[in-house]
This record gives sequence, C-alpha cells and structure tokens, in this order.
Amino acid sequence: MKPRLRFAPSPSGYLHIGGARTALFNWLWARSQGGVFVLRVEDTDQERSSLDSVRAILDAFRWLGIDWDEGPEVGGPHAPYFQSERKAIYREHTERMISSGHAYRCYCTKEELDRQREELKARNPKAQFVYPGTCRNRTDQPDLPHVVRFKSPREGSTDFNDKVFGPITTPNSAQQDFVLVRTDGYPLYNLAATIDDHLMDISLVVRGRDHIGNTPQQVLIYRALGWEAPEFAHLPMMLSPKGEKLSKRHAAVSVDEYKERGYPPAAVLNYIVRFGWSSGDQEIFGLDELVKLFSWDHVNKSDGKFDEKKFADVAFEHLKRPELTSLPTYAKNVQPFLAQRGITSTDPDLLLAAIPGVRERARTYRDAASDLDFYFREPPEVDPKAREKLLSKEAAARMVELASALEGTKPWDAATLEAKARTWCEAQGVAIKDVAQPARVALTGRSASPPLFEVMAVLGEPRSLDRLRRAPALVPG
Repeated sequence: MKPRLRFAPSPSGYLHIGGARTALFNWLWARSQGGVFVLRVEDTDQERSSLDSVRAILDAFRWLGIDWDEGPEVGGPHAPYFQSERKAIYREHTERMISSGHAYRCYCTKEELDRQREELKARNPKAQFVYPGTCRNRTDQPDLPHVVRFKSPREGSTDFNDKVFGPITTPNSAQQDFVLVRTDGYPLYNLAATIDDHLMDISLVVRGRDHIGNTPQQVLIYRALGWEAPEFAHLPMMLSPKGEKLSKRHAAVSVDEYKERGYPPAAVLNYIVRFGWSSGDQEIFGLDELVKLFSWDHVNKSDGKFDEKKFADVAFEHLKRPELTSLPTYAKNVQPFLAQRGITSTDPDLLLAAIPGVRERARTYRDAASDLDFYFREPPEVDPKAREKLLSKEAAARMVELASALEGTKPWDAATLEAKARTWCEAQGVAIKDVAQPARVALTGRSASPPLFEVMAVLGEPRSLDRLRRAPALVPG
C-alpha cells in the first residue's frame, strides 16, 4: 500500500516556518515513495480561523512548490477536508465511545473546576491539577451544558513506537480524563485528528516533537474505537538562537516574509529541511535531489537553532548557482521585485541576458532587481555621489569620444569592446581605469555594476552609445 501522509494547518494566520518544515517532511516522504500527500484544514477554533488565512496558507504552499493530492481546491475521496464541515462525523464517533463506556459527559462548570484548582494551589503551590473524575460514573443525562471526556484507563501503560525517537511508554496513571468535545460541540485536536487520520487512511503521522505528549491520548482513542493506530514520527524542534521556542521576537517566522524579502522558495525548503535531517556533509540541495535522498534513517533527534545569517547564505547559494536556479526561473521570480520598483514591462530576452551579470552578488531577488534596474530604465537613475566623484566635464567629453570610437564595433560583445576600448585609450594616452569609471556612471548611473563591457554587450550598441553621448548632460552643475 502506498503511504498516505498529511499536513493539517490551523488557519489562524500565516504559514509558520516550522509548519512549513513539518509539511515538507511529509511531502518528501510521500513523493519519494510514490505516496499521497493530503492537506487538511483544522478550523474547529471558529474564533481564530478565517478563510483569508486559508488562502494565505495555500498561497504559501504554492510559492514553496509543495503541491497536495487531496484537500482544499483539489478535492478527493475523503472530503470534506475542512474540519468545521465534519462535525457530524465527530459526533457519531463520540456517541460510539460514550455508548461503549470509553467516554462520558462531564457537567462540571468552569467555575467549579477553577475553584478546585485554587484550592489545590493553596494546599500545594507546585501541584498540577488533574481532573478528579467527578462525572466519570454518572448515569443521568441532565439537559445542561457539558463537555465530553475520555475515560482514561487507570492501570497499565500506553505504548507506541516512534520512527525518530523509538519506543515511547506512558503510564496510564499519568493520564487524566481529557476533554474530547467542548461545550459548543466542537471537537478538540486529539479527537478530530484521530478520527480524520483513520478515515482518511493516513498511514504515517509526522509532526513536531511538541506533539509527543498528545500521542498516547490519541492511541487510546484509536483503541476505544477498535482501530489500528498509524505509524508516528515526531520531528526535532526549530528553536531560537537562545534555545527557546521560535517566535516573531526571535526572527521572521512567516513563509510570506521570506517571499517578500526575495528569498528563492527552493532555498527556504533547503534551509528548513536541515532542522532534523542530513545527508552527509552536504548543505545545499535542489528540491528534486531532496526527494531522491530523503529517508527516515537520516532524521535525527536533535533540535536545531535558527540562524538568520546561515539562512541568507543558503538563499544566496541558490541564487548564484545555475544548477539550482535556472535563468527562466530566476527571471520569473525577479520580475515582481522589478515591478515594485516601477518597472512593469521588461524585454524577456534582455532580462535573461542581464541576469548572469548580477547573480554572482545579488543575495536576494530584491537585491537583483535593484542591480538590474538600470537595464530597464531610460535614462537610468543616477547616484549623485557617483556623478559628483567620477563625472567631471573632461571625463564626460571623453565619453562622447569613446562612443565614436566604439561605434560600428563588430561583433558587439564584451571581449571585442574591451579590446577596442583599450586600444583607443592607449592612443589617447589615458589609463583604462580613468575611462571605465566615468563610463560606468554614464551607462548605469552608479559606481558599482556588473563588468563594464558586459553591461555594454547586454545594453546593445544603440543604447550604449546614446548613454555615453549623454554624459555631458550628467555633469554636476
């Protein structure tokens, strides 16, 4: 049987970078084994869930390149894939457990439980409150607000084998009668996730290590319903540089933030997969390569600390290496950042020709858009400091002469242009550096750019000569 895996985000905001890591591990195993990846929306918290968040999460998945075989906008044989639309299913199975004696209705009010907590705290400040089972053996069914609790066994243990952490045993004496359904009729996570995972034929549940404590409760629910539990794999945590739970106060944690910064999506996946997985000493991976290499043998138990600088370095590697980011992909992904600069129409051939000159130093697509700007803006924006420092009247007049010397050069390529410019400089008795920097300002509007003659080759003869001849108009007044 092909493996079936799932990721089930709660649509209460953006896609967290840690959630994206969990989804990636599920997706990689499904794709490497020819299995199925299911996307399910856990929206039972009606106060926090929103359709806008659902759309944002789906858009983040599409940007990352993580597709799903079943779920929202795709459908599938196990629909609906929104938990808010599955209340009748949860109700049916809850009643089964009540009828079989594995669950019961609890009529204790919040005020009663809070009073018991305060009394316990007064007696023993360090004690942890455990529901005392007040309604555990009630047989009456008053028409009053109630939750449904699971009747946890008091003896023995609940065991499961984790693909990452190995055998895990929890004494049942450490369990309490946990809540399955709230007073509003909506199921809590343990119930809804367990029922959905079974009915959707999920064969392996992959999630963060912080869910290990939930798993014994879910195993108990599986047993109460007469179902076989799936396999489990809990992943090490992504922590802050100080070892705390990763949050906004430590770093950007939204996938969208890295998209807005101009990070390549494959680089985001590359960085987050290294939290808990490795393949020898290799650090940089393409997505297809990750699918081929991924296995549970290489998933470890150690938590990892988030490093913004290393993340940026990984992004840069993906941008500058053609085997990781093709020219067409680079062009497609840099265009939105050019549009942010007001450049909404670009010659595709010019863009493809210009990218090799900037990709060696542009650390993000946003940086690349800045470096490419002068190719598409006519005239280019001029840096006042570069003009003041490098473009004197004498230098500007020499640019007009250089244009005449280069006119008609065949072929119009970097090597030929450089050779001709050097010959001309020797004839004029000037150093090439005294010509190159003013020419750079005239051609690009800035003092730093890709190699000068490569810029001219990309710009083409008419635009290059026109910009050189307009140099006198740029001389500071």
